[in-house]
Amino acid sequence: MNKFVKWGIVAAIAIGAIIMGINTFTPKVNEELEKTPVQTKGKQSKDLNVRAVIIKESSISDEFPVSGSIIPDEEVDLSFETSGKITDIFFKEGSRVEKGELLAKINDAPLQAELRKLESQLKLYTDRMHRQNVLLEKEAVSKEAFQEAQTSLAILRAEIDGVKAKISQTELRAPFSGIIGLRQMSVGSYASPTTTVAKLTKTNPLKLEFAISEHHAGTLKEGTIIKFFAVGDLEERIAKVYAFDSRVDKETRTFTVRALYDNSDGEMYPGRFVNMTLTTQTYDNAMSVPSEAIVSEMGIDKVFLYKSGKVQPVEIIKGLRTESRVQVVKGLEIGDTVITSGTMQLRMGQRVTLDSVN
Repeated sequence: MNKFVKWGIVAAIAIGAIIMGINTFTPKVNEELEKTPVQTKGKQSKDLNVRAVIIKESSISDEFPVSGSIIPDEEVDLSFETSGKITDIFFKEGSRVEKGELLAKINDAPLQAELRKLESQLKLYTDRMHRQNVLLEKEAVSKEAFQEAQTSLAILRAEIDGVKAKISQTELRAPFSGIIGLRQMSVGSYASPTTTVAKLTKTNPLKLEFAISEHHAGTLKEGTIIKFFAVGDLEERIAKVYAFDSRVDKETRTFTVRALYDNSDGEMYPGRFVNMTLTTQTYDNAMSVPSEAIVSEMGIDKVFLYKSGKVQPVEIIKGLRTESRVQVVKGLEIGDTVITSGTMQLRMGQRVTLDSVN
């Protein structure tokens, strides 16, 4: 047999074997491909893991932060009512003084001399009136003579009172009890009614002054409790609202409020900056959810409930909103389980798994 014929037969056998192998392998591959889609279709997708809260009755308050300042209960710049040279200063700077206490004095020597002169005439005028009265009873003098003596005595007494009043104007006394500040004058200085000698401050109680937006005007009531912290002080302190301004400031659109703080320990000083939390309304037995649980779509607010492993959306009506929670006035019931995470991925009937429930 020709060698070319032999090689042709071998090649034909080889090709036939390859074709048979391909035909044998192809059904198996097709069978695997056909099985794969079936298995994928039959496999369930993984549940979404979420967190949730159980609705319970609780108290919710409308609170918001405000800044303010501590101001004194009373404060005045001390000055004399008349002019003159200061002869004495009796107070110690930064000390406590009592109401009516003599703080400083200006020269009153001319007034004292005039007072002594008038008082020396007092006995003479008094005796003269008594003599005229006795004579009048005996009808030895006219009634007009007695009245003249009586009038002269009254005029003298009035002059004495006038001089004493001028002398009192040379004395600087505390109009109320408080802490006196640093003095601005020295002995020997010439003082006038426009000259400030020192500042007197009443520090117990102290006042908190702050402004709230016009939206909250009228929401605070007399007696409302305020919690505040002074800058640099970690202790929480309590004040009580006692007064309101008569109108809203048209420039700032704010409403000024004042509260009283009992500073009997003397630890707080006027002028300090404070931060406080105000509570305007409190609702007891209210239902609320974390703010992140609410989804708003086209003006409709809703939350997602967990029901037997599936998601159920519920439309709600919101009430009071705080920093972290929102009151729900309609749409939920006590005991409902509200989903608080992954809300943007949730759909009606979607299966979920609870990671935690609070």
